[in-house]
Amino acid sequence: MIQSVDRAIRVLTALQGARRMSLSELAERLELPPPTVHGIVRTLVAHGMVVQDRSSSRYQLGPAVLRLGNVYLDTLELRSRSMAWAEELGRRTGFAVRVGVLMAEDVVIIHHEPRPDGSRQMPEVGIVIPANASALGKAMLAFLPDETDVLLAGPPLRSMTGATVADPDEFRRQLADVRKTGLAFECDEAVLGESCVAGAVFDSTGLAVGAVAVVVPTTEWPVSDAVTEAVRTTARTISRELGATRWPG
Repeated sequence: MIQSVDRAIRVLTALQGARRMSLSELAERLELPPPTVHGIVRTLVAHGMVVQDRSSSRYQLGPAVLRLGNVYLDTLELRSRSMAWAEELGRRTGFAVRVGVLMAEDVVIIHHEPRPDGSRQMPEVGIVIPANASALGKAMLAFLPDETDVLLAGPPLRSMTGATVADPDEFRRQLADVRKTGLAFECDEAVLGESCVAGAVFDSTGLAVGAVAVVVPTTEWPVSDAVTEAVRTTARTISRELGATRWPG
């Protein structure tokens, strides 16, 4: 491992989680001397990976990170294959749709289809949600036992709201239910007032490479059987597009 590269990535990861940090906060988080961190940050600033806020002098991720992220999204076959089907799922259900992939202990949204009602909505591509608090995360982890073991062997599961499942035994029980039906659920677990139904997406090797979900206001929870069936059909269809020959449930 190249130490300088490792430290630079740790700086970017810290800024991803905290949004904005001072040099002293970064040094404390990374357990490195401030002069060392300052040198790393100056290099990242020179390449546009990090920028410094003039008013507060705090650092945050820079525009070059977004460009790299967009390049990554453009190379994802899952995203290109799912876009039309996500739009159709939104039209059929009247809800917003997310497509996500697993990245360590988080889910990253790679495609967002807004609600088809014409209302003003924030774009969500690139947002990160703890996998244990996300129906998308549960849908994938149910079929990724090694990743689940790593997640549960690490720090305690993150609790985003009072409804987040943070107990490992209960989390495993939920994943067992997902394996039976192919569908995962969350109710107020990541954000209060927001619930989801998700289905895993598989590739030609049978690996769970992503998941698709509808985002439902909790005031309209639980959803109808027609909505859950639409999610199941969409997840199965995208999986077929990726070459999968089987789908659970």
